[in-house]
Amino acid sequence: MTLQGIRQLPIKVKMRHKSDVRTQFAALCWRLKNDKPQVLLITSRGTKRWIIPKGWPMSGVTPSEAAMTEAWEEAGVKGKPSDRNLGLFSYLKKIPGRPAMPVVAMVYPVRVSKLVDDFPEAGQRRRKWFTPKKAAAMVREPELAQILKHFDPRLL
Repeated sequence: MTLQGIRQLPIKVKMRHKSDVRTQFAALCWRLKNDKPQVLLITSRGTKRWIIPKGWPMSGVTPSEAAMTEAWEEAGVKGKPSDRNLGLFSYLKKIPGRPAMPVVAMVYPVRVSKLVDDFPEAGQRRRKWFTPKKAAAMVREPELAQILKHFDPRLL
């Protein structure tokens, strides 16, 4: 059975327990420049390391729509998200005054039509375009590096 043509449905977020797996939705923001793909990385607010926009599930929207919301808030991205999940990666989320928590982030591609300078987290982060291979070398998470390294928008 193929998953082609199946649309995502909005999710319902319920209260979570400390033992629950934490999930986030991430946006792999991309564009074509001179017919070659580029991906957008942003810096984290705390450590300033290179990451992709990501955030917690939101009630009433699909995972790809939640990823698009994070791309807007964290990077000023206007664009079109795809419901196709590119993969997932894990990392430790550091929250001041609390132990680091393990998180699994599901990655959705977002084709960027425009970057704007006035967005919610402007001034808190840097953003920069990279080739997929260079972006893969810039991130710390091995699974995310593999997703970036092998990203090919022709396969979407």
